[in-house]
Amino acid sequence: MSEDAIRLESLRKTYKGRKGQPEKHALKGVDLNIPRGSVFGLLGPNGAGKSTLINILAGLVKKTSGRVSIWGFDQDENPRQSRASIGVMPQELNLDPFFTPRGALEVQAGLYGVPKADRYSDEILRMIGLEDKAEAYARTLSGGMRRRLLLGKALVHRPNILVLDEPTAGVDIELRQMLWDNIRKLNAQGMTIILTTHYLEEAEEMCDEIAIINQGSVVARDTTANMLGRLDGRAMVVHPASPVETLPQGPGIETELRPDGSVVLRYRSQVTTAEAVLETVRAAGISIRDVKTEEADLEDVFLSLTSSLG
Repeated sequence: MSEDAIRLESLRKTYKGRKGQPEKHALKGVDLNIPRGSVFGLLGPNGAGKSTLINILAGLVKKTSGRVSIWGFDQDENPRQSRASIGVMPQELNLDPFFTPRGALEVQAGLYGVPKADRYSDEILRMIGLEDKAEAYARTLSGGMRRRLLLGKALVHRPNILVLDEPTAGVDIELRQMLWDNIRKLNAQGMTIILTTHYLEEAEEMCDEIAIINQGSVVARDTTANMLGRLDGRAMVVHPASPVETLPQGPGIETELRPDGSVVLRYRSQVTTAEAVLETVRAAGISIRDVKTEEADLEDVFLSLTSSLG
């Protein structure tokens, strides 16, 4: 058995253009392997190809060419086993309004061929916090409750891999925390989690590894820690003892005065040392009350990579 939960080789998806329009290459030969047991982030701007990739994994979109392996099962040779190995929580709230949460879980389990004796609908309802709404019609549930139910539906067949497509988009802080807690519990039990998100702090907090997709291609893939270490940019934040009249000046240093009176000095460590930055502060006659450094965050990496390749 492969040690990868997902393996993609030269995956391409091309949509035919409308009359007189060129073809659209949604995926351009994607090679990607996702290790078993990981929480893997899939990031990219709108139109980058993330949704197309997820829909191919879920069997909802047919690839143009390439190879897709899910939990060691080739999608072409073993479509049933590969589909049974993965559960997808979609971004869209596609629920039948006339089913109750328990009914929706039971129907979904039936679609996957799960025998009644092996179903665990009540356990899922407890996990997603809908136990007290088990017999309420889906149309009476709030948007947050519906999103929880989508997570429950993705789990009915006990998949080895769970794909979460923008799971916390537009939800409140309480629901986001509940989803994060459940993701951590499921991963601790051995489930591989694939997360697409527009919230970069979410990927930074949750993911072991990250791949960034832009214009149908993987432009970067690394551990989260290494991804954050890719930028050489540094920022030193100086809190002066008295209001600043003149901003520091120095080669390779960009300065900014923040509304709270602090001074931000941005520099590249390969060009300027932290000591040289402090010297420019002293030369400007600024008495330092406090100083700290700010590390690059995932948004910096993301913007740097997508802008340079976009």
